[in-house]
Amino acid sequence: MTQSTSTIRPVAAVIDAIETLEGGGFLVHRPFPTAKLDMIDPFLLLDEMGPVDVAPGQAVGAPDHPHRGFETVTYMLDGEFEHRDSAGNHGVINTGDVQWMTAGAGVVHSEMPGARLQREGGRSHGLQLWVNLPRAAKMTPPHYQDLRSADIPTVERDGVTAKVIAGEALGVVGPANTHVPILYVHAHVDAGATLDIPVPPDTNAFAYVLAGSGEFGSDSRPAHRAQLVAFGPGSIGNTVDSVRVRGGAEPLEVIVLAGQPLREPVVRYGPFVMNAKSEIIEAFDDYQSGRMGRFYVPSSGDWHGLELA
Repeated sequence: MTQSTSTIRPVAAVIDAIETLEGGGFLVHRPFPTAKLDMIDPFLLLDEMGPVDVAPGQAVGAPDHPHRGFETVTYMLDGEFEHRDSAGNHGVINTGDVQWMTAGAGVVHSEMPGARLQREGGRSHGLQLWVNLPRAAKMTPPHYQDLRSADIPTVERDGVTAKVIAGEALGVVGPANTHVPILYVHAHVDAGATLDIPVPPDTNAFAYVLAGSGEFGSDSRPAHRAQLVAFGPGSIGNTVDSVRVRGGAEPLEVIVLAGQPLREPVVRYGPFVMNAKSEIIEAFDDYQSGRMGRFYVPSSGDWHGLELA
């Protein structure tokens, strides 16, 4: 009988997020892609939106823009975002909710502050993750998974409170359906408490610190707010690895992600991510001709064919 072996992964790098503006001018902290880190296959981008406190009428979002070839995962930590797209889909995600949008063959959509936030002001804080699609799924029809906070399992034990959005951890399974195996956990870790999460050895894994500070990996590397911790590769011959997160002198809020790498060519330009330059050119042609969809104009309440200047 073969005995199961497990190793706590060491930390490969700790990377500071950069501050930049996106969409209509909202602040994001971006650990990748940057000059220091291009991607963590299959993950293409991670943006922490805010946190920011906005006055009534001052909230901004991302007006109409296209996507093709990947998925956007929007997780609202605080506040609300309203979504509309070229197929007529419409929805609002509130604090604790997740929208997992598979852009696939292409969609034109907007992500704007919800009506309540615009009217009353308040705190806006969220995460957007871009997940690459495998070559065979690049042109799949667009679709959505609206994951409500009440349907996302939460586990509390030994100084750790963790929500499991995708994958299996701490004895529960997240509700998100994914094209490749993905783990997505949002955890609060008390000072001095430890969270070990098993991950398959063939996955890439990282953590991003939302608040506080802590120690990570087998080598207890320190990291703090707005830093990304990239864990080293899995151990050859292991049946499972684990990534370790430990609270420091103060409580730690962190997300932990792991995904099976696609190991396919990645060619991206702005909102399009494909496998070849010719496919990027085709995406621009489809967008400029209006074949990628129609878009909603909130000021008129009507849907219009896509027209570019």
